[in-house]
Amino acid sequence: MNPTPQVISNDEKVANEYVNQVFEIVKNRNPYEFEFQQAVKEIFDSLIPLFAKDPIYMKHNILERIVEPERLITFSVPWVDDQGNVQVNRGFRVQFNSALGPYKGGLRFHPSVNSSIIKFLGFEQIFKNALTGQPIGGGKGGSDFNPKGKSDREIMRFTQSFMTELYRYIGPDVDVPAGDIGVGAKEIGYMFGQYKKLRGAFEAGVLTGKSIGFGGSLARKEATGYGLVYFVQEMLKDNGLDFEGATVVVSGSGNVAIYAIEKAQQFGAKVVACSDSNGYIYDPNGLNLDTVKQLKEVEEKRIREYVEIHPGAEYYEGCTGIWSIPCDIALPCATQNEIDAESANTLVVNGVKAVGEGANMPSTIEAAHVLLENGVLYAPGKAANAGGVAVSALEMAQNSMRLSWTFEKVDQKLHEIMHNIYLSSTEAANEYGHPGNLLVGANIAGFKKVAQAMISQGVV
Repeated sequence: MNPTPQVISNDEKVANEYVNQVFEIVKNRNPYEFEFQQAVKEIFDSLIPLFAKDPIYMKHNILERIVEPERLITFSVPWVDDQGNVQVNRGFRVQFNSALGPYKGGLRFHPSVNSSIIKFLGFEQIFKNALTGQPIGGGKGGSDFNPKGKSDREIMRFTQSFMTELYRYIGPDVDVPAGDIGVGAKEIGYMFGQYKKLRGAFEAGVLTGKSIGFGGSLARKEATGYGLVYFVQEMLKDNGLDFEGATVVVSGSGNVAIYAIEKAQQFGAKVVACSDSNGYIYDPNGLNLDTVKQLKEVEEKRIREYVEIHPGAEYYEGCTGIWSIPCDIALPCATQNEIDAESANTLVVNGVKAVGEGANMPSTIEAAHVLLENGVLYAPGKAANAGGVAVSALEMAQNSMRLSWTFEKVDQKLHEIMHNIYLSSTEAANEYGHPGNLLVGANIAGFKKVAQAMISQGVV
């Protein structure tokens, strides 16, 4: 018996044609920026139900406007290594959209950084920031500098050179960078010091992710990982499930992964695996988080050394194999496109019940479709990993008021924000005919907030 063909309304046809037309413009203007194209395509496709029901957004040409950054800055970053050799890296900052507030988004230091990576991250940041309910626009930045293997003095010299160029484009009410891959409190501290020297003023709100002693917020380090677990817990409970007693696989071993592991364990889960850029560890008895923290946060060693301390654990070279470990919940917290369609199918075959994205766009479009089509609960990154930027905005608020909140107060606010993001994503999915599809719901909820502000502010 043939399935009943899906009836597509005329409004949906018009919306689909509009989306495809604008996406062709994006591809032609950005022909080699494949990560950016992927991020745009994922969001565009999920907005078709919105445009079909509310054509006002097509009338105002919001899509054509929102895919063009308000400003894209590229610059050279010369610095001197410990051997006295002059090195040159590329620096980037994309100030994508300021409809809701000053540009806000992290800085990534990694060899893979280029204009496509920065634009995809900045584009995602627009909608992620909107979902938090905080008054912040979308931006992102970074460099192809690799901090791994560099001395503290080399990192200091690089970050000072980086900030010497960047400082003229940022400010507490203009653009507020933070950390991302390769940029932690140390790098933020060096950049803040150089900004302070160049500006001749102590503007605490210009950077977030600072150390506690000079304007940082308690719970910022934990925020993305904790927020991810808070969001996924909301999704699980809505579907009669729980972290309690669940087997969890987490990729990565940076801040996001470590504190996702910590909160998942606090909620009663058994986390059995994590990874770094070389490979992954599997501990069937459950990871010893103290060991992971010691290796990655204190000693800055590779994750493979875990098995020397815990003989019952196993280490495997390469990263994709981590998704072959049977689990109830998968939390990709490493990098973009780490779960492809093959990995998603493997997760499905092994009985995964939920996938929550702690990294930015860690699943390919094809992988997301596999998960959704097989009934896996799917928490997209722009909703699930918004906890980090949410607490960054809370850090900005504390800096503006010249006071500090307790860890408990910040954590409570984070929990409330993640709860509200889940509710707004769920409500949008229901309203536009895709109940349970948080990818569609999050994209529509974030887009509507930005688009309405853009319409109100005119063509600027």
